[in-house]
Amino acid sequence: MKVIITGATGMIGKGVLLECLDHPSINEVLIIGRTSLGMTHPKLKELVHKNFLDYSSIKDHLSGFDACYLCMGVSAAGMSEDKYSELTYSYTLALAKTLIEQNPQMTCTYVSGQGTDSSEKGRSMWARVKGKTENDLLNLSFKQAYMFRPGGIIPLRGIKSKTKSYQFMYDYFMWLVKLIKFIAPNSIVNTTQLGLAMINVTLKGYDKKVINPKDILDLSG
Repeated sequence: MKVIITGATGMIGKGVLLECLDHPSINEVLIIGRTSLGMTHPKLKELVHKNFLDYSSIKDHLSGFDACYLCMGVSAAGMSEDKYSELTYSYTLALAKTLIEQNPQMTCTYVSGQGTDSSEKGRSMWARVKGKTENDLLNLSFKQAYMFRPGGIIPLRGIKSKTKSYQFMYDYFMWLVKLIKFIAPNSIVNTTQLGLAMINVTLKGYDKKVINPKDILDLSG
């Protein structure tokens, strides 16, 4: 199986990447990003691409893949709705539309979040934008499409969050995350479980299109 990953420099994307590189069913992993990851592996290939609104110049390199794991994301804190929509919705749909043209039988997974607003009408800006992104991805003609909505995430394998506030929480309040996990075990997942869940949903399918933490835990087993 050949897969594409975006957001591999981020916490979730790095976790997914490591699981893909380790998995026996995957023989090639292509990561797309603005800068090189600076990592080497026999399965790993990279495409450095600057314009996330237009993939026409590299589309010939995007054929022959079985799945795309769309893990790129930014925090909405302090950002206008127009800018957040561009980074979250427009970037994602531009790539997704290119990929489906090149790979009609592709499985698509997209990392959204708990609280995403599928109605696109709620008061929370980020939730509306994520909801629209999910809805439009599901309306494309992917063979399979799954929207991942993890709750709390524990980074494993030495992975760090690029968001300073998140990493501060992991550095100083991991005990609280683990306490929440103890009290509500189905509310917290880790980066390894996320990666395995994406791989398994590609290989085996699933009866839900929106994947919540409990589903991630089930799929990762």
